[in-house]
Formats: sequence, C-alpha cells, structure tokens
Amino acid sequence: MKIDGTLGTDIARVGRRAQDAEAAGYSGAWTAETSHDPFLPLVLAAEHTTQLEIGTSIAVAFARNPMTLAMTAWDLQAYSGGRFVLGLGSQIKPHITKRFSMEWSKPAARMREMVLAIRAIWDTWLTGEKLAFRGEFYTHTLMTPFFAPPATDLDGFGPPKIFLAGVGELMTEVAGEVCDGFICHGFTTEKYLREVTVPALERGRAKAGTTMDGFEIVGPSFVVTGATDEEIEHAADATRQQIAFYGSTPSYRGVLDIHGWGGLQDELNSLSKQGEWERMGTLIDDEILTTFAVVGEPEAIAPELANRYGDVIQRLSFYAPYEGDPERWARVMKALQAV
Repeated sequence: MKIDGTLGTDIARVGRRAQDAEAAGYSGAWTAETSHDPFLPLVLAAEHTTQLEIGTSIAVAFARNPMTLAMTAWDLQAYSGGRFVLGLGSQIKPHITKRFSMEWSKPAARMREMVLAIRAIWDTWLTGEKLAFRGEFYTHTLMTPFFAPPATDLDGFGPPKIFLAGVGELMTEVAGEVCDGFICHGFTTEKYLREVTVPALERGRAKAGTTMDGFEIVGPSFVVTGATDEEIEHAADATRQQIAFYGSTPSYRGVLDIHGWGGLQDELNSLSKQGEWERMGTLIDDEILTTFAVVGEPEAIAPELANRYGDVIQRLSFYAPYEGDPERWARVMKALQAV
C-alpha cells in the first residue's frame, strides 16, 4: 500500500515538509484547498524532492474552469517530472455559489464533462489537433499556438493522473468512468466503501469499457492514535468533532443511513445551525467513532487497516501524530506499507 502524507499550505514550511515526507518513506504528499491555494505550495514541494508524488486532495473543481485547471496541472506535471496528481472535488452548492460566485448544476454530470474537457485540452496540446470540445456545461474551441504549451514539456511521462473525491454514488461512478483514481472522503466507513463506493466505481469502469486494474483508491483516513493514552484521547476528541461536522451535511446522510444512524444527521444538522459545534462532538459515541476511525496505539494501526481495507484500497493518506519519535514512526510506516 502507498502511504501519503500532508504538506499543509504554509509556503514557508512546504519545502522542508516535502523533504521530510520523502525521507520518511512516504509515497506521496497532498495539499488541501482550505485557507490557502492548494497548487502554489506544490511548486516548492516539487523543487525540494525527487521521487515524492505530489497532488491536491482536493482542489475545488467548480471554483475554476477546465482551461485553468488544465494549464495549472500541466505546469506542475512538467516541473515535477511527472509526479503530479490532479485531485478534484465538487464542494457543496453554498460554497460554490456564495463563496466562489460560480455556477452550480447537476454536479456529477458537470464534473464528468469537466474532466473530459481537461483531457481534450491536454490532447490538443500534445497532438496539435484542433480543439473542438462542446458540451452542456463547457465549450472549448479556440487554441492558437501562442497559448499552447509545447508537447515536449511532458516528454517521458505524459499528462497528470486525475483523481476525484466523492461520497454519493453518482459522483463516485463518474470517477470510475473518467478518472484514474478515487479519493474516499474521510466520512466513509468500511461498510459504505464495500457496499456503495466500490460497486459505483465498478459501474463507472464498466461504462468506460475497462476494469479496476490500475485504478487507485485512496482510503479513508480517520486514524486515532498517539504515543500515550492522553494523546490518543485528545486525538479521539478531535476526530469526534470532525465526524460530527461532516455528519451534519445532508449530502453525506447516506453513510449514516447504511448503519441505521440516519436520525443522527438531523440532530447534527440542527445543532450546526445553532452553532453548537462542541456539543455536536458529544453525539459521536464510541461505536460511531470506531466505525469511522481506526483507534489504538501506533503499532495496532497497520493490522487494523489491513483487516478493514487491505484488499480494497491502494493508498492511504495518513497524518503522523507524533513526529518526535522517528524510530518508532519508521517501524509504523514499514508496517503500513506492507499492508
């Protein structure tokens, strides 16, 4: 299994964090689009490493258009020597329309078309063929030599992989059809992954006339661990809050429904509208916590992950909880990579 770390978005620290991740044996490292741009730090990560895969997990797709995404991803792929993964996600309607002031409609169909448009643009840059993409949401029919990057930029490695994050079946099926990998939301359980996510991916792959061979699933990443009981309890409290936050989102209700916890979504959503964020976390009992998260001492994490996901996922995004014990962490990493 490939193990990925996180880079953060602090420009001043990203180069060093990328070097540390590569030295620690991580296969890849990701940025997220939260309070900073997710792409800019990856330039420094590429500059300070030689083998580490780098990518966005995720960049908000609908805050941009296919041309801007195609260009940014192309440049990062070229600069990193073929190590970039374009990880996209849809976000939810209020953020797209109210935070980014962009259009929202038919998110799964729009995402499918966006990915196809990006690939059409890359193909034009690689082959010189006329750009002629016409869809329901995006139309790209103009590309002159002055604005086309040279195909030689990607000699030896080709365009980036595209991964897509999702929870619902429609978006997940799109990932299987048009993408190279799928990023499971942290708000995913083993039951939901096996009974909903994987079948949807397989349907998508079947639409594309292919199989799951070579397709990468980035597994759920809620892990509660630490060097002491106090650290584990602190991590558990923080994870309860995160699970509660995600559980309050109506579009994620299906994950709770499959476990018979649908009513919890109503409670969490109501409390979120009242700003009762801390109280929300108290509704996440031990059963719910251990269903969403792997909980235990560091040495117990790899065996439990293998038991839950070893035959399903190909890579795991894992955040190191105790950087002060490198020898112990190296042993944990080795065990994780052997899963």
